[in-house]
Amino acid sequence: MESGTNTPDRTASEAPRSTAGPAADETAAEPSLREAAGEPTGNRRGRRSKEEILDATARVMALRGYAGTTISTITAETGLPRSAIYHHFHSKGGLLSAVMARGARGFFAAMRAAHADPPAGGTHRERMAWYLDRTAEVFATNPEFMRLHFLLLLSDEAAEAEVAEMNQQVRDEGRAYMRVMISAAFADQGPEIAEAVAAELDFFTIAGFDGAFIASQADPERTIAAQMARLTDAMVALGEAAVARHRALAAQ
Repeated sequence: MESGTNTPDRTASEAPRSTAGPAADETAAEPSLREAAGEPTGNRRGRRSKEEILDATARVMALRGYAGTTISTITAETGLPRSAIYHHFHSKGGLLSAVMARGARGFFAAMRAAHADPPAGGTHRERMAWYLDRTAEVFATNPEFMRLHFLLLLSDEAAEAEVAEMNQQVRDEGRAYMRVMISAAFADQGPEIAEAVAAELDFFTIAGFDGAFIASQADPERTIAAQMARLTDAMVALGEAAVARHRALAAQ
């Protein structure tokens, strides 16, 4: 990975290729367009039922948590038979993993858009603040995904391999973005030092965002954005101390 302006090339959210459903006007026009292209009706129905299941699962999870999200609940919510759920997702773990994957696609797409065209100049603090402020906006505008992510991380019942793997991919992807931001903020120190500093501080940075998000849910007046100035100060102080330490080691 290069330091500076590049975002991670491979994301955890890229594995499932489908995106969220089309807009309402596109949905209305879809049958005639699909039929004109010669696509079988069954394929259209299958895709729609899959999205209905994902939508319903996300709603139920938000209301009832992991334990309350049963296959029976999803069948009642969608009106689809159990066989349709198992056909698409094979298991409850597979279903929850797919819900997470869909949320991750939207979340990391928003991260890529937010981090486009980063500043080339400025101080360490100015560059760090630019990244952290925009990342805070992404967290604040994707609360449903973040709540689901934390819910699955903290639930003992969410230990299925598929769910655990998807959660780990999301964590790894998030830390990769943190490393890009930190190395970009300290790019003037050269790529080796910038990447070394990023490797030291990526976990601390994502922990800062985790804490800021949870605190904002507990006390909505303490927004994520309001915590960014302090996190920026902490990141710059820690980063500059790490730069000095790495330079001293290199001089020995």
